[in-house]
Amino acid sequence: MRLRCLTLLILLITSVSLFAQTNKEIKELENRHESLRKEITETDQLLQKAKKAVSSQLNSITTITGQITQRKTYIETVQKDIAVVDKEMANVRRELNKLLAELKERKKNYEASALYLYRNKSIQDKLMFIFSAENLNQSYRRMRYVREYATYQRLQGEEIMKKEAQVKAKQQELQHVLAAKQTLLKTYEEEKKTLDKQEKEKRTMLATMQKQQKSLQAEVTKKKREADRLNARIDKLIAEEIERERKRAAEEARRIAAAKKKEEEAAAKAKATAAASGKPASTAKPAASSGSSSTASKPAATTSASTAAVNTKLSSSFNQNRGKFQRPILGNSVIVGRYGQYAVEGLRNVRLDNKGVDFQTKPGTQACAIFDGKVTAVFQLNGMYNVLIRHGEYISVYCNLASVSVANGDNVKTRQPIGVIYSNKTDNNRTVLHFQLRKEKEKLNPEPWFSRQ
Repeated sequence: MRLRCLTLLILLITSVSLFAQTNKEIKELENRHESLRKEITETDQLLQKAKKAVSSQLNSITTITGQITQRKTYIETVQKDIAVVDKEMANVRRELNKLLAELKERKKNYEASALYLYRNKSIQDKLMFIFSAENLNQSYRRMRYVREYATYQRLQGEEIMKKEAQVKAKQQELQHVLAAKQTLLKTYEEEKKTLDKQEKEKRTMLATMQKQQKSLQAEVTKKKREADRLNARIDKLIAEEIERERKRAAEEARRIAAAKKKEEEAAAKAKATAAASGKPASTAKPAASSGSSSTASKPAATTSASTAAVNTKLSSSFNQNRGKFQRPILGNSVIVGRYGQYAVEGLRNVRLDNKGVDFQTKPGTQACAIFDGKVTAVFQLNGMYNVLIRHGEYISVYCNLASVSVANGDNVKTRQPIGVIYSNKTDNNRTVLHFQLRKEKEKLNPEPWFSRQ
């Protein structure tokens, strides 16, 4: 009895373990959707009713456009996950049918063996079967057969218990997968309704703004002038940093060459002196106390090699993380300005030119470094702080900060806070970080460098 209870307990534990293992993918989908749902909910709060001011309306258009894009991506994710759940459901049903067939077969075999034992249930029948043997050897074999058949029947019963436990676990798993699909379908319908509502709202806003085309064009021109000033300052600082690095490298190379030349001259002089005196030339290096310039120059050579190695390693590591970086914000955000030149959808002759990416977030949110590096510049423009961080040959740029927590020359780590993003009180506390990415002087599109997860 104890053995049977223990066996049943082991079977139940095994079934629960298999159930948890096979539903791991569904759990991962649920966790991912919870995270995406939270992000969508938070970014929904960023969009408020547009004011009468043209600048606020233009900002609202970029915000709602970013949210529509974000929601479309979320809906596509839900559709893909529904397909994954459908596939998992088909697998679970196939496994359940297989288990049911095996259970049916085992029950059939068990019934047959139980019927046989019932017909030969008495001890007398078993003894007659054993003692009716023609010889002792046959009698022994019959006795062993009776014992093994009883063991076989017991094992059949245990197998049926095991299969019933597996069937029950698989049925629970199927219910869980069905519930996951229903949740996804409900989410899909809700998001579609919200998307339709946002697109309608966007069309209404565009219709209003089209009546203010001249004022809108003037606002775009103003924004372009401000962006040009910022980009000119960034370009100048990056060019200066590149030139400083070039001069440092050239100076280190010159010191190394001068040190090597002095060593060669000293060696030649020692050889000439030795030849004149008839003594062999000494191969010993000048003592550290001699104050020779060659000894003094060795740390510079080492520093130069070390700096070059660090820059090369940083550049290599940075490039290997393409598509894996997290956004430069400690919190959720929505992209409201994309890289490059593009027309504002629904508005005539309104083109924007963005050298980076704009992330809108909640007031009070901090910007953070996307990778290990060194702060090469902190400057103010129009009352806002801007930070440049070098990562080998790559440079990340963080603009529109209300305050900063780093200084020029600081070494920073990945995800280290560098400052609080500015919130515009005259525009519903709109909080936007402008981010740029450069490879030396080359401007890069930052979006492909960030993870889409």
